[in-house]
Amino acid sequence: MDQDALKKKLSSMEYAVTQENATERPFSGKYDDFYQKGIYVDVVSGEPLFSSNDKYDAGCGWPAFSRPIQKRGVKEKADFSHGMHRVEIRSKEADSHLGHVFNDGPQDQGGLRYCINSAALRFVPFDEMDDAGYGEYKEIVK
Repeated sequence: MDQDALKKKLSSMEYAVTQENATERPFSGKYDDFYQKGIYVDVVSGEPLFSSNDKYDAGCGWPAFSRPIQKRGVKEKADFSHGMHRVEIRSKEADSHLGHVFNDGPQDQGGLRYCINSAALRFVPFDEMDDAGYGEYKEIVK
């Protein structure tokens, strides 16, 4: 999808986050304090990214997940911006900037914290997953 079409499809914050590597303010995203059953998909491409089953309250101000639905569904990239070294997370198909992954997550769930911008995500409720084309993922959503 070209940039003009994306600017029409996405809100200004969604565009800034996914296309320009912006970060929404902490505690401002719609999915930070949100715990419905379903999956989170890339707001640009619709590719499945995270399950509500792996979401937890990290208290960091952004939605936090212990793992992606499929490890190969996201790309990791070294990020040296802001004078620090972090690992950026991008969607595989659309190459959308999603957020970062840190090693301070729940140890009993692998120890990772995928800290993701709400603006990079679209939530698909469990009851709408079949109609939206995500029925095959229902088995991983409790």
